[in-house]
Amino acid sequence: MLTHLRIKDFALIQELDLELTGGLNVLTGETGAGKSILVDAIGLVLGDRADAAVVRHGKERAEISVEFDLEDDPDTRAWLQEEELDDEDQCLLRRTISRQGRSRAYVNGHKVPVQQLKRLGEQLMDIHGQHEHQSLLRGKTQLALVDQYGDHQTAIEAADQAWRQWQQARKQLAQLEEDAGGGESGAEFLRHQVRELEALELAEGELESLENEHERLRHGGRLLEEGQQALGLAFEGESASASELLSQALHRVEALVTLDSRLEPIRAGFEQAGIHLDEAAESLQRYLSDLDLDPARLDWVADRIGTAHELARKHRVEPAELPATLSRMQERLDAIEHAGERLNEAREAVAAAEKAWWSQADKLNGLRQKTAKTLSDKVTQVMQGLGLDGGKLSIQVEAEAESPRRGGADSAQFQVSMNAGQPLRSLARVASGGELSRIGLAIQVVAARRASIPAMIFDEVDAGIGGGVAEIVGRELRRLGSRCQVFCVTHLPQVASQGHHHFKIAKSIRQGETFTQVTPLADGERVEELARMLGGTEITDTSRDHAREMMEKAG
Repeated sequence: MLTHLRIKDFALIQELDLELTGGLNVLTGETGAGKSILVDAIGLVLGDRADAAVVRHGKERAEISVEFDLEDDPDTRAWLQEEELDDEDQCLLRRTISRQGRSRAYVNGHKVPVQQLKRLGEQLMDIHGQHEHQSLLRGKTQLALVDQYGDHQTAIEAADQAWRQWQQARKQLAQLEEDAGGGESGAEFLRHQVRELEALELAEGELESLENEHERLRHGGRLLEEGQQALGLAFEGESASASELLSQALHRVEALVTLDSRLEPIRAGFEQAGIHLDEAAESLQRYLSDLDLDPARLDWVADRIGTAHELARKHRVEPAELPATLSRMQERLDAIEHAGERLNEAREAVAAAEKAWWSQADKLNGLRQKTAKTLSDKVTQVMQGLGLDGGKLSIQVEAEAESPRRGGADSAQFQVSMNAGQPLRSLARVASGGELSRIGLAIQVVAARRASIPAMIFDEVDAGIGGGVAEIVGRELRRLGSRCQVFCVTHLPQVASQGHHHFKIAKSIRQGETFTQVTPLADGERVEELARMLGGTEITDTSRDHAREMMEKAG
């Protein structure tokens, strides 16, 4: 649900800050007051194309931000988490457009590409009206409406799983065909590479051990010479060694302990130091005895390390990765050598996977055909009460055998006949803006119980209607608003009186500049606005009474 809207320096709007709630929100005002500006601003922050012309005259940039509460929208929360854009149950979208035409988009403070913003916007709000955001004209949207109404998710997932298995089988077959077609020369080259690596016999982790040994052998003379010196200083020197000096210190302190018992910890420390020194000297002596300075071993280790690095450069990997590289190449060689034997089996697997996918796609097509008929009939019934007498909607679902894909092979097309006896034609080619809005309203009324989009805008769905039909449109919008959040731009009091909340859009001129303001109306102010819509420029008591009656009737 859209909970907050902020607009700054956008067209005629200098600054706007609105708190919004659920239900049916109606927006009214004089022609030219700026109602379409508000809808355009929301469309822009949901990902519509930006134009520098929307920046208010004299300003450097326009800024629009909206905040949605996603507590009841787990699908969008999951999408945001997957994209690493989540912020608990809140979703803040912000869009800026500079006077130079540069546009920037943000989701929960993260800068995002406009296409990503648009994908998110399509999940948050649908706009029905006379502009390019009319999702009802998109083929994917039409098929999605059928799937949504028929609750086809399980069947779609089954088809998608079969599709993935088919594509995996095709990929494996293509690899086998490539292996089989590579010829003996390609296999022989790979055998040569495998033999080189097998001859090296480099074990996992061996290279690090070899490099440590190489350093030890290369510096063997220094290790031996300085190790002997250290041993002499500690234990075996001609002059007083550390061991002898420590023994003398211990002897003197032991004599003093009888005079002052507080020296006992010091005596114990000297004694322990002597033990540690003896142990260290013994360890150093053993190390020097075991030190291997064989020059032949040094040459062998150096050659092995050099060969490993040379093969690593050849295969463009790190030397430590050579064992894993050999394993991969052995598997590849085995695949090439046995490719011919496996080709028939792989072809059969592809054929079986394709057959399984078409089986799932046919099942899904049957469900969609049945749902399309039911949805068409119900929407047609609602259309009759929305000023589209004689109008008919027919949803055509067709399987396209030449273009199999995830989600089945189907395409959907919404066709309409606006008058009895006229042939069905594509919705995009037949319906006017107002008619399209009302058809969209009819579809949403029928499908609202299963709707996944939490908020909708209907821009002038009352175009070309009046009287009792307008009242029916208002009732349907109010009913829809009881299930999700609805915004409706309207010129008719019969529609406006049905709103749970009412906003007035007005234009004013101050110091030679034009401004558009949006004001939430209390009950008394709503009466005045409805009376204006009923009676024109002159508001009478009769029009006020009529306005109150309409509001009371709406409930």
